[in-house]
Amino acid sequence: MSEGTRAPQIDDLVQSYADLLYRYAYRLTGNATDAEDLTQQTFLRAQQKCHQLRDLAAAKWWLCSIMRNSFLTSRRHAGLMQTLEGVDEPACVEDPPGFDIDPDQLQAALLQLPEEFRSPLILFYFEEFSYQEIADQMGLPMGTVMSRLSRAKAFLRRYLTDEVPVVRRQPLERVAT
Repeated sequence: MSEGTRAPQIDDLVQSYADLLYRYAYRLTGNATDAEDLTQQTFLRAQQKCHQLRDLAAAKWWLCSIMRNSFLTSRRHAGLMQTLEGVDEPACVEDPPGFDIDPDQLQAALLQLPEEFRSPLILFYFEEFSYQEIADQMGLPMGTVMSRLSRAKAFLRRYLTDEVPVVRRQPLERVAT
């Protein structure tokens, strides 16, 4: 941090980003209690690492990265990672006329997506991150982010219109470390 710039205070970060982080956590977990826990865990880790935040303008990105990493760690420990193998690249299809989405049905559909597809979708459509911000946060090329968004949208469209069977979560095989 440059001279004259104060380190961010956790209270300021909580006040500015609690709602955004809770929404992101809820979309990741699908559960209010888990979302609250994940949000609190994110702020706890942020407090421990506040000295690492060099630019307050990057706080949103930094906090979302902490949350995503915490979420992935918890999923790995629970053995709940999944893939979208067998889901084809989407064709351009318009939504049917009068297509309304039930929020609970949308949340259920989001939870069926593997995290690698769910996070970019949530960040782009719900939190209004740019492709570049998502690519930077996830450490991916922008083309990969665009491809994942496209595949996620295709999956959701088919899921929400009952064109695809539900993808079941498969536990990861534990690797001895």
